[in-house]
Amino acid sequence: MTRLHDPFRRGQLAAAALFCSLGFQYATWAARIPAVKTDLGLSPSEVGVLLMAAGVGAAVSFPLVAWLMRRLGSRRLALLSQLCLALLLLALAAAPDYRTALLVMGVDGVLVGCLNVAMNAQGAALEARFERTTMARLHATFSAGSLLAALVASGMTAFTESVAAHFGVAVALLLALGAVARTGLLTEETAAPAPAPGRKKRWSRSLPSALTLWMCCAMVFGTVAEGAMNDWSALYLKDVAGASARLAPLGIAVVSGAMLLARLFADGRRERWGDRRVVLLGSALAATALACALLAGGVLPALIGFAFVGLGVAAVTPCVYAAAARQGSDALTLVAAMGTTGLLAGPPFIGFLADAGGLAWGMAAVAGSAAVVTLCATRIRWEPAPAPAAPVTAPEPPRVP
Repeated sequence: MTRLHDPFRRGQLAAAALFCSLGFQYATWAARIPAVKTDLGLSPSEVGVLLMAAGVGAAVSFPLVAWLMRRLGSRRLALLSQLCLALLLLALAAAPDYRTALLVMGVDGVLVGCLNVAMNAQGAALEARFERTTMARLHATFSAGSLLAALVASGMTAFTESVAAHFGVAVALLLALGAVARTGLLTEETAAPAPAPGRKKRWSRSLPSALTLWMCCAMVFGTVAEGAMNDWSALYLKDVAGASARLAPLGIAVVSGAMLLARLFADGRRERWGDRRVVLLGSALAATALACALLAGGVLPALIGFAFVGLGVAAVTPCVYAAAARQGSDALTLVAAMGTTGLLAGPPFIGFLADAGGLAWGMAAVAGSAAVVTLCATRIRWEPAPAPAAPVTAPEPPRVP
C-alpha cells in the first residue's frame, strides 16, 4: 500500500493542513502588529487590549463551539472555520478604526477556538481509528506554519509595506491548504470522539469532571508557557540579558526550532514512555531550565534555557488533547477552548506582569506555568498511547511443486 492510497496517511496529510493553517494564520497577523499599530495610531496599551480581544473571544467560545461540533461535526466545522479565518485577514487589513479591529480580533478568537477543537478531534480520531500516534507530528505542522508565515512576512515586507497585499498572498496560501484538507478528513462517523466507557454524556446539564478540570489547567498553563516564550523571548534577551539587536531575534528562533524538532520525534517517545511520563518530565525540564537561566543571567544561559523550554513543552498540548478526546467531544471542546485562551491571552498577561515588576518576573511566571503543568500531569489519568502499527507484509506466493 503506497502513501498516496494509505487512508491513515491521507487523513494525516489533511489534518496537518489544518494545523499548518492555524499556525500560519496566527503568525501572519501577529507579524504585522507593528504595521497595524501605525496605521490605526494605537498606543502600546491599546495594542495589548487588541491582543487580549482574541483571547476573550476564545474564552467565551466554548458554548458555541460545543453546539457547532454537535450540529456540524468536526469535518465541516474545521473546513468552515479555516475558510473564515483566511478571509478574516482581509477584514483586519481593511479595518478603518480601533473598534472595528477589536471586533475582528474577537471574532478571530472564536474562529480559532472552532478550528482548534475540530482539527484536534480529527487528530485524535486518526489515532483511535488506526491505532497509530500522530498528534505530536500534527502539532509540529502548527509550528511549521508559524515559521512559514514569518518567512512570507519577511519576504513581503521587502517588496511592499502594504498590509492588504501581504494578507492577500496569505489568504491565497490558506485557501490552498484548505483544499488539501478537504480531500482526506475523516467522515463524521469515524471522527466524532465517543465518551469514555462508563461515562454518560451529560455536559449540557452538569459540571465538568475533576479529570477534565485538571486537563484544562494543564492546557492553560502549557499554552501560556508556549505562547509567552514566542512573544517575549526576544525582548528579554535585549532588555534584560543585554543581547544586541542582531542576537535578540535568536530567542524566537531557538524556541520555535526546538519545539518543531521535539514534536517531530515526540510520537516515538509517547509510544515508548507513555503520555504521562512525556508530559511530566517535559514540563519539569522546562520549568527547571528556565528558572536556572533566569538566575544565571546573560545571553548564553538564556538561549540554552529557552531551547530546553521548547523541548520540554512541545509535547504537552498534543498529549493533553489526546487525553481529552478520549473523554468525549464536549471535554475536548472545553480543554481546547482553555488552550486557545492560554495561547492568546497568556502573552498579554505576561506583558502586564512585566510592566508591574519587570520582564524578569514575567519570564519567572512562565517557569511557574511549566511547574503547574507538572503538578497537573500527576492528577490526570493517562491511557497508553497507540502502539506502533505492525508492518504490512505481502502474503507468500504458493509453492509450485
